[in-house]
Amino acid sequence: MGSLDEGPLNLDIEMGLKNGCCIELPPFEHQPETLAIQDAVKLLLQGLHEDVNRDGIKKTPFRVAKALREGTRGYKQKVKEYVQSALFPEAGLDEGVGQAGGVGGLVVVRDLDHYSYCESCLLPFHVRCHIGYVPSEQRVLGLSKFSRVADVFAKRLQEPQRLADEICSALQHWVKPSGVAVVLQCSHIHFPSLLDVVDSSPSHDGFVKLLVSSGSGVFDDERSDLWGEFLSFLKFKGVMKTQGDASVKEWCPSVRSKLLLEEDPEMVSAVVSILRSLGEDPSRKELVATPSRFLKWMMNFQNVNLEMKLNGFINSVNLNGEIREKKRLHCELNLPFWSMCEHHLLPFYGVVHVGYYRAEGSNSVASSLVKSIVHFYGFKLQVQERMTRQIAEKLSPLVGGDVIVVAEAGHTCMISRGIEKFGSSTATIAVLGQFCNDSSARAAFLDKIHTTTTAL
Repeated sequence: MGSLDEGPLNLDIEMGLKNGCCIELPPFEHQPETLAIQDAVKLLLQGLHEDVNRDGIKKTPFRVAKALREGTRGYKQKVKEYVQSALFPEAGLDEGVGQAGGVGGLVVVRDLDHYSYCESCLLPFHVRCHIGYVPSEQRVLGLSKFSRVADVFAKRLQEPQRLADEICSALQHWVKPSGVAVVLQCSHIHFPSLLDVVDSSPSHDGFVKLLVSSGSGVFDDERSDLWGEFLSFLKFKGVMKTQGDASVKEWCPSVRSKLLLEEDPEMVSAVVSILRSLGEDPSRKELVATPSRFLKWMMNFQNVNLEMKLNGFINSVNLNGEIREKKRLHCELNLPFWSMCEHHLLPFYGVVHVGYYRAEGSNSVASSLVKSIVHFYGFKLQVQERMTRQIAEKLSPLVGGDVIVVAEAGHTCMISRGIEKFGSSTATIAVLGQFCNDSSARAAFLDKIHTTTTAL
């Protein structure tokens, strides 16, 4: 199991305390680690052919530095500071047969949502943590502290099994119960390349899922009756021990894929600088290939002339046909997309729904063209509102001007920063032509989305 408390950064220095004296630290934005990450991010943006002074990404280097340092704050925290003040006396059975409250009784805390940064690719992944423990010495731990302890280790560069082991080991060491059991449900975004989504339909649902467990004390043996009882409480919440579709060793999609990128040494050095500024050792064996994997993902979003690629599709569309007064609503629903938020350089992903009116007798726009437009505008440094508008504006002249586009997305920047709003989603809408003023047309299209989504 991993370290119980210590991370690469020293807590006393971080808190400004040394030998009993107060050390006045510079403001966060002027701290060396923050400045180093900002410089590295500027270099990465330039490598993507972006203008670092463009409105929208001018402050991105600072936002990224803040998010990364918040997301790895666990290196500067100690479990004992959360636990020692939250152990409460609770009477139980000292002798005899049975289980009761403070001694011998199973306690289960479920559905603790956290996120962590994957050490293999530096993308955030979601963790749902379940903990069971058997108190001893007639004391129990305050329930909120289980989430605190899990967060200490989640807020470090991680992989699922080590995370489970570290949570389990720390609770066993500092709480001293009869035993601890930990089950983690982990979800890692499977971010395909632009070539993958244009040339073929993705065979995955956008995520790689993995379930891992760890036990200590009376939970050492996962075949024991006590483990079975713990798992039965998880089954009430739909958690099955066999869940997951990845191996522990290669659960990160970037580890499975081949690295074919021609690396820019300056960009690699920039990522190494980020790792070092977070307090990590870039030469640690698990991190040696991380810069290359991170860059492979980043390079999907180079600022290239996508119009050139779209022209081939657009020129092949037959826009001729008999035009009649009566128009019919055409829909392309649940088109998946992947993108990267230009404010934080973090993924967002979801589906796009497109509706447009075409005169009866005229040709509909090929589904492949609509999908290509969605993919092309997704694979850029983006904001969801702009992407939705760009898709609508690109489609408008192809469909006669009447178009509505709805994008629904989950944003990892909503979970991997201070707000940590798990499960939230964002919908944006763009309307052109008839859809601007015709509320019944908008309602008809939105009803199509509802009907289709409900049937899935």
